Amino acid sequence: MKLNKYSFALFLGVCTLSSCGDKLDITNPNQQTTETFGSNADDLEETVIAAYNHIRMEGTYARVGYNIDVCRGDEVWNSSQVWYLPFDDLNEPITDEIGQWSWRDWYYTINVCNFITSRCGDDNDALSTRMKRIKGQALFIRGLGYYNLVNYYQTPMLITSYEDYSSLDKLYGTNASYDEVLDQVEKDFSEAMTLLPSRDEGGEWSKGRATCGAAAGYYARALMQRHKYSEALTVLKAIINKQYGTYKLMANYGDNFREGSAYENNDESLFEVQFLDHGSQGVDDEWTPVNTSPNATQGHAIESNFCPGNYGGWADLSASPWLYNLFKAERTKSGKLDPRLYWTIGTYESDWEGFENGNVAYTQPMSPDEVVVTNNINGGLPIAKWTNLRTNVVDKVVTGLHCGINLRLMRYSDVLLRAAECENEISGPTQQAIDWINQVRTRAELPELKLSDFNSKDKLFEQIANVERPKEFGCEYGRGNDLIRWGFFYQADRLKQLKEHGTFRKTLTDPKSPVSYSETQTDPMVKSSYDSWLPGHEFLPIYQGTLNDNPNLKGNSANDGTDNSSDFFARGWTVHPVVDLSK
Repeated sequence: MKLNKYSFALFLGVCTLSSCGDKLDITNPNQQTTETFGSNADDLEETVIAAYNHIRMEGTYARVGYNIDVCRGDEVWNSSQVWYLPFDDLNEPITDEIGQWSWRDWYYTINVCNFITSRCGDDNDALSTRMKRIKGQALFIRGLGYYNLVNYYQTPMLITSYEDYSSLDKLYGTNASYDEVLDQVEKDFSEAMTLLPSRDEGGEWSKGRATCGAAAGYYARALMQRHKYSEALTVLKAIINKQYGTYKLMANYGDNFREGSAYENNDESLFEVQFLDHGSQGVDDEWTPVNTSPNATQGHAIESNFCPGNYGGWADLSASPWLYNLFKAERTKSGKLDPRLYWTIGTYESDWEGFENGNVAYTQPMSPDEVVVTNNINGGLPIAKWTNLRTNVVDKVVTGLHCGINLRLMRYSDVLLRAAECENEISGPTQQAIDWINQVRTRAELPELKLSDFNSKDKLFEQIANVERPKEFGCEYGRGNDLIRWGFFYQADRLKQLKEHGTFRKTLTDPKSPVSYSETQTDPMVKSSYDSWLPGHEFLPIYQGTLNDNPNLKGNSANDGTDNSSDFFARGWTVHPVVDLSK
């Protein structure tokens, strides 16, 4: 009997050990690795969401990554004299870590995109419709990342293979040239155009996602960055002709700058960054890609930078007097101010009585006797875009990542004005170019331009570059990139013009008054942002800490003080001379 009991106990033990051995071979789905994750479309859909998540971080579009370009342009100046001063003055030191945040966050994003493409393979014809959309979105976001990196840092690393992240030798790579990076950007956007549906085909899926229209728009932008006007015009015409979806101007310009499903992802938007609306956000500010709070606010802090101190903002950036007075120089057909001024700069104007929400700043009535300035020490004209200054949604700002207004990165008005610019570059002033411009002007109720008023390519370019574009896109991302591609830093009359545009007076009493660059010589309160620019510093330097960590990487023109004008002109590119539009 004892022997039988021992034998039975031994049998149970062996069975138990055998059973445990079988369980050890089972993969735990909660402990996934790069080898086990990403083998199916469900996994890759999650990864695409992670890529979108990364474009709403500090260094991408949530704050610094967006505002670096805003204050690099001539329509905005840094009124806080703290955070954005070196970017506004175009003399960012190589030891300032803030200048590296965009580098850091875009490479996080690109890493995710490279993982996705590594799981999709090279044969697009073999992909299902769902997988084509997944790969197309990854290519678009990677192209977007490198578009930002090359326009900020000039010669960043170019990493397109996920395998390269597994080797420090490859991860710590060398600089790619400006052309190599833009070649890749063009390749990513053009391939994404073939994989993604249009907004018409995508339906509800396409709201907030990249579509072939978004890819086409950015492809045209990338082409124009290297003066490929004929190629860009072909793409822009295809967008206008609805080949990549149906787009049109919103009847109300202000609808591009409000939050909520009634306004966001609208008919004018080719692509925008999604942020949660006011009242639906979490409580944790999530500044960098390494933050993984399940309760993130998922808003942006652009509003905090723009908002006047009196309404709780950080009061960092202000609109330039040049931009304000550009708006004031031309009236609508009914004799009123350009309605775009209302949504761009937060000043009191008698014309705003009875218009939209009236003379209001964060639900508080504005008085003609009270001057609202951005910064309580340095003055400045408050920027209304990407804020709730005019919307009557909140009475003050809770600083941080709390603004829910989606950032419209590309609007159909940009397609029209870029098409007009390309047409002018190729054929000189034409009625077609004028017609595209007039579509944008008509929305603002401005008188139509006449072809007979433009006797040269240079004069129409002046109208596009320094009237139409700043009034339509004032205080939005992109002007800094335009100044580089137009070569405004490389010709004496254009640089002088930038200095005039970038001149401002620190004042708490009369920030609207026109100010002349000549006053910088006599009035210590008058300054021009472009006086401190030195050759090469139209780009950001590559952070010295990054160079120390990666001995294979070298600095760019901003690190070395290299003059880029010789390279610009060696390509056969030209800079349009300044033209007096009043003649």
